[in-house]
Amino acid sequence: MSEVKRIHDQLRRSFEGPAWHGPSIKELVADVTAEQAASKPLAGAHSIWEIVLHIAAWEEGARRRLTGDRAELSTEEDWPPVKDTSEAAWREALEFMERNHLGLREAIGGLDDTRLPEPVVDGMSSVYGTLHGVIQHNLYHAGQIALLKKA
Repeated sequence: MSEVKRIHDQLRRSFEGPAWHGPSIKELVADVTAEQAASKPLAGAHSIWEIVLHIAAWEEGARRRLTGDRAELSTEEDWPPVKDTSEAAWREALEFMERNHLGLREAIGGLDDTRLPEPVVDGMSSVYGTLHGVIQHNLYHAGQIALLKKA
């Protein structure tokens, strides 16, 4: 198996499982209601909803970087505000996250191993480092979501 295929597999596992560490992002949010997603049970912490939008933003940012766009996200792009807390809006947020995830996986599918050591964009980390960073980012936030669900 090529390294790109291994990275693709690890990204998929972080998002939809099965993941070695425990539940994937998709598994964690499957039973979350809009009310639970919008709640902030821990002072100073983001909500599950905010984390979902943040994950979506960075998977899209990584996809854009693979195309040569620097994708330097503004604060509002990095942590998009939750404006509508209805069940329909929550389902849209989950669909948005999944679309961005699938878009990144599609972009990774077009890579070959020779591209991995190259900078994703001039002056930035390598493609390898960027993609592993997204996987690590997903797992970090999966842990946060798991804790928020218990709070």
